[in-house]
Amino acid sequence: MPPAAAPGRRAGRGRTLLLALAGLVVLCALVTVSVANGEMPLPPVEAAKGLFGAGDAGTVLIVQEFRAPRMAAAIVAGAGLAVGGALLQRLFRNPLASPDVMGVTGGASFGAVAMLAAGASQAMIPLAALGGGLLAAVLLGVFGWRSGTSVTRLVLVGLAVQAGLSAAVSFMVVSFPTELAGSALQWTTGSLYGRTWTEVWSAGGAVAVGLALAFALHRRLAVLDLGDDSAGTLGLNTHTARLQVLVIAIVLASLAAALTGPVAFVALAVPHMVRFLAGPPTAGTLALSALAGAVLLLASDLVAQYLLPVSGLPVGVVTATLGAPWLLVLMIRQSSSVNRSAR
Repeated sequence: MPPAAAPGRRAGRGRTLLLALAGLVVLCALVTVSVANGEMPLPPVEAAKGLFGAGDAGTVLIVQEFRAPRMAAAIVAGAGLAVGGALLQRLFRNPLASPDVMGVTGGASFGAVAMLAAGASQAMIPLAALGGGLLAAVLLGVFGWRSGTSVTRLVLVGLAVQAGLSAAVSFMVVSFPTELAGSALQWTTGSLYGRTWTEVWSAGGAVAVGLALAFALHRRLAVLDLGDDSAGTLGLNTHTARLQVLVIAIVLASLAAALTGPVAFVALAVPHMVRFLAGPPTAGTLALSALAGAVLLLASDLVAQYLLPVSGLPVGVVTATLGAPWLLVLMIRQSSSVNRSAR
């Protein structure tokens, strides 16, 4: 490492650490607000005690059985979506690459709704969502991933795949009997309502494994950043490494969608925010992306529950409202950069 680069590396690590500490403080505050508020408001201190099983039995029941699963689902799904988006954007070197733009979350929703239609148990939903996400990846590869195809075209095909699968989900929902339509409705907009510990543990455990694998692949990603020729010279099988990163990103996004439905904006925006605040990608910024995704999704859910004039709105409405202008700005910037490079 050049001597001049060492202070910069140390400064970057220090900035990342400070941002992570600030994010943890914000996350703890949001967790307290989440478990303290509801139809029966609780004092924050009592709610925090109830989260850890202390206090009176009624408070513990309300917090642990009704409020904590929703809060935990937001944290797990936010982390999974953010890291999945960070992996895809780094892999494709394109700011538009994210699971919700490229059809992965739409495929996960399709798989989950199809499993509901088959009458399977809630514990099978994560597996069905993963299968749907992989289906979307296959469709993306068939229609968009050809030799010489630009990443921009791949993103556009992904948008078409997302739209088609979302339409299929909507068709199944309106075709369901009344008793199933309510439980399937979250897969049209994204919602954290009614999450249970069974769903959180089944999807959350798999997301935790996916996050661990993502961090284990960080060194390979760093080598891929050097370019295929340099990576091959260093002994890395670039095709295998790219496939591994792609699969982990799809798995994380699909499992997150199993908890929330097709929540937009989180996977797209969080990696940009982290790069702006913390600098170039490192293992630390990947962890920071997971934390920022958890904070963003939990905060969005609280906004949907308590700060909007219309009660009962799903969290996907809040994130989509934020994500639509963000996506438009990114596409304009991407088009401008392409036009400048063509001159």
